[in-house]
Amino acid sequence: MTDSRTGIERRAVLGALAGISGASMAGCSAFERDADGQTSQLDDDAARALATRFAPTLYFDVHEPWFPTDPRPYTSERDGETLVTGFDAFDGYHERYRDGSPPDPTVFYRAVEYEDSPLAVVQFWFYSVFDQFTTNFHWHDWEVLHVFVDTETGDPQLHVASSHSRMVPNNEFLDPDPEQVPRILVELGSHSSTLSVNDVPDRFQRVAIEDLLADITNTALEGIEDLADLELPLAYGLPRDEGSRLPYLVPEYDGAPIYDHERLPSVTRESLIDDDLTVRSYDALTSPPTGLPTRETGLVFGHHERQGEADTDVEYDLVPSSEIEHIAAFTGPQLSFEFAVPDVVEDAMAGHITTTGTPWSQPRYENPAADISVPNHRTTLADRYDAIGEAAPINTVVARLTETITADDAPENEGLTTTETALESVVLLESDPEAVPTFGGVAVVQDVPAGEHRLTVNGAGRAPHSERVSVTDDGTPTAAGVGGEIPLVARNESTKLELMGENASTALSTVAVEDDFAGRLYESSVEGNDAVYVHAGGAYTTEVRDGDDAVGAYRVNPSPEAESTVRIERPETGKAPLSEFVADIADETRLAVAAANGNDDDDDGDEDGDNDSSNAVEGLERALAAVVEAARRAAERARDSEQAGADRQLETVAERLQRVEKRLAAASDDLPQSLSNATRNRLAQADQRTEQARAAEKL
Repeated sequence: MTDSRTGIERRAVLGALAGISGASMAGCSAFERDADGQTSQLDDDAARALATRFAPTLYFDVHEPWFPTDPRPYTSERDGETLVTGFDAFDGYHERYRDGSPPDPTVFYRAVEYEDSPLAVVQFWFYSVFDQFTTNFHWHDWEVLHVFVDTETGDPQLHVASSHSRMVPNNEFLDPDPEQVPRILVELGSHSSTLSVNDVPDRFQRVAIEDLLADITNTALEGIEDLADLELPLAYGLPRDEGSRLPYLVPEYDGAPIYDHERLPSVTRESLIDDDLTVRSYDALTSPPTGLPTRETGLVFGHHERQGEADTDVEYDLVPSSEIEHIAAFTGPQLSFEFAVPDVVEDAMAGHITTTGTPWSQPRYENPAADISVPNHRTTLADRYDAIGEAAPINTVVARLTETITADDAPENEGLTTTETALESVVLLESDPEAVPTFGGVAVVQDVPAGEHRLTVNGAGRAPHSERVSVTDDGTPTAAGVGGEIPLVARNESTKLELMGENASTALSTVAVEDDFAGRLYESSVEGNDAVYVHAGGAYTTEVRDGDDAVGAYRVNPSPEAESTVRIERPETGKAPLSEFVADIADETRLAVAAANGNDDDDDGDEDGDNDSSNAVEGLERALAAVVEAARRAAERARDSEQAGADRQLETVAERLQRVEKRLAAASDDLPQSLSNATRNRLAQADQRTEQARAAEKL
């Protein structure tokens, strides 16, 4: 399909930064790798020294409401256990925040060393009372930075900063400058941590520009041919810092905004992410929002014990994590989000929002190497230290999201193109319902089990997209969409195309949708019914295949003025539906040519009438009419189970299509350029479907 690649092409340089194939997980999950060595805690003095030396500087967004704090003021006792409830922490924090100073700025630390190895890790744990990251909001939030240090040289080996979830890669940097303390760019609302090692400390930079360093060395997207120009490092940076947009949602509990709850008297609308960045609901918007502000640095947190620290706005305390290990749980009621999918294929997509567990209950607390999410980073450390196990491949689903718009070179409301998107979306796999954001329009879901999955994409003001993907178990990235591209459409420009496969005479296996100008936009395996939202300004060919790989095709021309659902009631495969499709697309084109020529005569004429025409456009019209006639006769013969007769008529169709091509060449200068383009594209479809019909064994 065609697209506008100006912003995409500039990203091709990114492959040179990573150059490592494969993909990996984030957070701690079932990452199948060689076993890591055992760890033991460093003594208090050694741990404090490492924590003080590497205590990070934290750069927050100007709209950030939840800063790293101490959860102990919000503890309560229940059944002999110490808990922190979501209501107590959320309300207590905002009650104490009324004076304008973040309450109890605190970073917790822990240091371990791998046995029989000169490798130590100091961990920095950041607690926030709430997470309002678009659709993935939840009570409490724990983020972590691991600094791997060689105890013999004193040099840092690797920084690993936690990202959104285990389904996306962490943000990592290999062999950082020993003289530079980690700098963390904290993502608004989610507190996902991005590393900055650039000359401009509070700005995210994915690639090297002039003399500046690139701050991300994570694995690039490789192994998918159609995504070769998107060799992006798989790092979840700050999309608002890179010019992209990601709207936030207002969390609800019991069907009402969370700030209206009676147990949160200190929480107001102003306690949440600013209105300028927030939408009430993805579904409530008819088109994607515009004007969302980009990232701007607000408060800067630093540690006061370190000498020579750059200017900071807030000084945080370093506290050993052992002082809060008595807290048994961080609790809170479920905050749900209904993830929209086309109704005809609706699955149980709600309930994916979760609260956070305690750090000391997670494998990465004892084994920080469990958080290394980039295979070449793990391999490098494994080469240096026997305590680190070798990497192993895992499964990844990847796609580039684009916007569907009308094409300039097509007739009005009869052709599309795709262009780069400036608004981020969220992606969900039904097999592991955890929303994953896109970055730069790229969706990457990692640690995916092999097998069949349904992938759903949602974006503010966009119609939802849902399709099935088949994931292999060899670590090779799986491209969702068509060639790794998923075109989305604004709600106010969308029409739902439903395929009622349950009514088909034979079970269908796949369905695909092509636009005359944009090419193939959708392709998915199917079981029974299926649905996809398409742009109302397109002209489509819907292709179906059954279990025997027999093909059928249907012409779909939605009306931009009508908000309706287009439904293919009883999809079929074989000679008959393919022949009917050829008749439909030829007749559609004939009528358009006649209208352009000012000819309202609806008479089909005969196959030889075009030879008598003195007008090239009229000759084209008559040639198309001859195709319509022959294709309809082929369909009738197929319906009557007359295979020989159907095949003879299809031979006639093929001959007459060649005649149409000659007539088009003669008439092109007398037709609008857009109609000439459309006719050429439709002829290609008619040729393809005619050949499929001639080869079809099924009538």
